[in-house]
Amino acid sequence: MAKTGKNKEADQVYQERFARHLDELRWLYMELYDNGSMFSELCDNMKRFYMERSAQLRQSDAKRETDKDWYRQNDMLGMMFYIDNFAGNMKGVKSKLDYIEKCNVNYIHLMPFLETPEGRSDGGYAVSDFRKVQENLGTMKDLENLTEACHKKGINVCMDFVMNHTSEDHEWAKRARAGEGEYMSRYFFFADPSIPKQYEKTVPQVFPTTAPGNFTWLEDVRHYVMTTFYPYQWDLNYKNPRVFNEMMYNFLYLTNRGIDIIRIDAVPYIWKELNTQCRNLPQVHTIVRMMRMIGEIVCPGVLLLGEVVMEPEKVVPYFGTVEKPECHMLYNVTTMATTWHTVATRDVRLLKKQLDIVNSLPKDYTFLNYLRCHDDIGWGLDYDTLHMEGIEQRAHKQYLNDYFQGYAGESNSRGELYNVDPVTGDARFCGTTASMCGIEKAGFEQDDAAMERAIGFDVMLHAYMFMQSGIPVLYSGDEIGQVNDYTYKENPNKAADSRYIHRGAMNWTLAKNISDPDTVEGKLFERLGRLIQIRKREKAFVSNADTWTIETGDPSVLCIGRYFEGDKIIGLFNFSEFDKKARISQTNEEYMELVSGARMKLQEVSIPAYGFYYFKNCDK
Repeated sequence: MAKTGKNKEADQVYQERFARHLDELRWLYMELYDNGSMFSELCDNMKRFYMERSAQLRQSDAKRETDKDWYRQNDMLGMMFYIDNFAGNMKGVKSKLDYIEKCNVNYIHLMPFLETPEGRSDGGYAVSDFRKVQENLGTMKDLENLTEACHKKGINVCMDFVMNHTSEDHEWAKRARAGEGEYMSRYFFFADPSIPKQYEKTVPQVFPTTAPGNFTWLEDVRHYVMTTFYPYQWDLNYKNPRVFNEMMYNFLYLTNRGIDIIRIDAVPYIWKELNTQCRNLPQVHTIVRMMRMIGEIVCPGVLLLGEVVMEPEKVVPYFGTVEKPECHMLYNVTTMATTWHTVATRDVRLLKKQLDIVNSLPKDYTFLNYLRCHDDIGWGLDYDTLHMEGIEQRAHKQYLNDYFQGYAGESNSRGELYNVDPVTGDARFCGTTASMCGIEKAGFEQDDAAMERAIGFDVMLHAYMFMQSGIPVLYSGDEIGQVNDYTYKENPNKAADSRYIHRGAMNWTLAKNISDPDTVEGKLFERLGRLIQIRKREKAFVSNADTWTIETGDPSVLCIGRYFEGDKIIGLFNFSEFDKKARISQTNEEYMELVSGARMKLQEVSIPAYGFYYFKNCDK
């Protein structure tokens, strides 16, 4: 009887959530598909996935429903890594959770781990089975064991959900290739080249040098298939309700394995329309909104993280509205690229403007901030603003790539280019944070003074990232200053892709040094740990605090202010290799520097080369 009672209670909870969203969900679905039977099937399966959800996950859902801002607190810190590079497999990651705790991380992003074909995976983004883990990484049971162990330690787990396409090895693709019409309709197949040519007139190319065009000719079936990214990644046709339904079932299956955050890959691309750019179309927002509602009905504790690579003011529509929200979180991509522009130019003006735009957005909009991620750095900067300063786009991109390779601007950076286009001069940059800050060069040259400067520079950049509005995310290895890994060139499946230079295996031998203050690893880990503790202690670091920039009187010095419930934090960051002075206050108000404990007034502050300060108003 007790079990029956629990089922009745669970059913009541579900029905309340379902009723709350039913009218809008039905309206959007029917507007898009006009198919009542498919909508009924979707609703039936949503109920099934809810009933299959574990008691522990339902309990977490209920708790998070009552605390909508649970992920916006100042203790949120992410870390992203490839499972095999970090710890071999999922069981290995589980064995390293104590280390993750030492890093003060409570949100881990497991880079793509679903089944993909060897050598045709695009780093795991060509999924051949959405319900199977890559054999070398483990099983779905291993995933459930890992998420359960994470939850016991208060660690949230994020994964990539590749919605735009499948691998050509996916069962649907194989059956489509065999000529089954029902499966061909799940992709974009054309026997006549005229329609693909019409698409090509308006659709930009993602990788014009390595994967030109948006279609691939399949000789064996005498058809073209749409492949926006790579020839082995076939775009899904979301005009077919079967595609939407089945992908939502995959989404719910994965959340039931204990996933807390679903990163929707390549969100803007998922709806295609002839005579458009096939980017950011209105139907994309309809799909994401429906996905949000489906999540709020079945698994409301799960967050949607959208991968939208555009300027902050242009990604805003992907948050939806207060009444009809879409993604919970988005990446702050442009600020990341502008940060490294600032490093190379020692000029904070463009970065200040970028931060002002982000800070002017509603506080409910939560961005993920990072210095480095798994991908290359593309120089998608605000060239209209730079042009007014006399900086031309092509020449500046050349300078940035030369700087970070160590060829220009008295740079100490090391790294390599990716996807070089000799016609346009475009290229993207690859390298770890430590190597870009000079730690690799100083270590190679055994220059102790240079190493201290490089470590200080690395710490300053992290201190600046922690001051941004949103949630900071570390790239695994950055906490110990891991440098570029050139051994990727020895692997035939990786040699052509320079992004693997910053995707090296975690060096656990060096990680043992985190308690040794005489090592690079120990110095970085201790200093970053101190900053993280300050961030967790000071309530002005919550994601939805008021945040703004302040003029400093020096183009190399950035100043960021944060205010929340009476507490004010002022951060000063020197992007130059020279000592600087900043004047940021006209009052006699006294502040305490949170790292050193020193007290001072901010009328004129001397900041050492690549240095920073966190100031808090003393009367609080």
